[in-house]
Amino acid sequence: MTDTATTGRERAPASLFGRIGAQNISLLIALVVLLAIFGVLRPDVFFTPRNLINIGLAVTILGILAMAQTVVIVSGGLDISVGSIVGLSTMVLAVAAQETGSIPAGILAGLLAGLLAGAVNGLIIVYGPVNAVIATLGTMSAFRGLAYLMNNGNSIPITGDSLRALGIGTLLGLPFAIWLLIAAMAAFIVFTRETVVGRNIYALGGNPTVARLAGIPIRRYQISIYAMSGFAAAVAGLVLASRTMSGQPASGSQGLELEAITAAILGGCALQGGKGTIIGAMLGVLIIGVLNNGMILTSVPTFYQLLAKGALLILAVIVQERQRARSGE
Repeated sequence: MTDTATTGRERAPASLFGRIGAQNISLLIALVVLLAIFGVLRPDVFFTPRNLINIGLAVTILGILAMAQTVVIVSGGLDISVGSIVGLSTMVLAVAAQETGSIPAGILAGLLAGLLAGAVNGLIIVYGPVNAVIATLGTMSAFRGLAYLMNNGNSIPITGDSLRALGIGTLLGLPFAIWLLIAAMAAFIVFTRETVVGRNIYALGGNPTVARLAGIPIRRYQISIYAMSGFAAAVAGLVLASRTMSGQPASGSQGLELEAITAAILGGCALQGGKGTIIGAMLGVLIIGVLNNGMILTSVPTFYQLLAKGALLILAVIVQERQRARSGE
């Protein structure tokens, strides 16, 4: 039984990547079309180096969240609380830095807060047991409330050149934040494609029963996956804090979780679990980033921007479900 299950785990990612390759091409075509449209509409601004770097900076936080969300969805779960964890982690970072007078101590506290919040999600889901959507919907409100309580809903300023460097520093012409996103993408790709744990996560989402019979410690995996998601949200919060130089309790309440889920699904993640790639998610992130930037440059009203993002998520799910029906899954 173990040998059969192991073979299934090894084959699932391989067949997945073969199938997702076509979707990545479709996403690349969609991205090129968007670039062409906004390039024609705003030729004076859109393709300038400054604007392209702005797009990269704008998708840094979303990219980190979307890659972690991809792993969560592949495992068969969903994390709606990541936006709130971003805000909570910035507040913990600010408070710790203020109390200790040390930026490194604040950064460590913020990252640990995100890790702990994610672990709480996992524990509730596993030992509740509570459906992942309901559990993270509840903790989304709880974490946001906790962030507001830390300073009566007010932001907390942060002082320190070491943190500011992450927000404004550059290396080889690119901001540090973009390099961080590239490093995170490389780490997630290696993790999901090349490690036994990564392959087991695909098996867990594809067929939990077979994964259990194969000896995969499902509960431990689930808790660890949500802890990873919380940690990733804290890293995103660190990037955000370095830009604003403050802890912002409402910083993650601007639809970050919706955009992260949209990017993951747009990139090929199946809500049923077992399918999805980091590259696909990042292409989804770039599409959302270009769309956001282009709509701002062309003065599309905010309400229509929200409408476009919601429609994009619905369209992605419809396309995915039709592909799933055609494949007979």
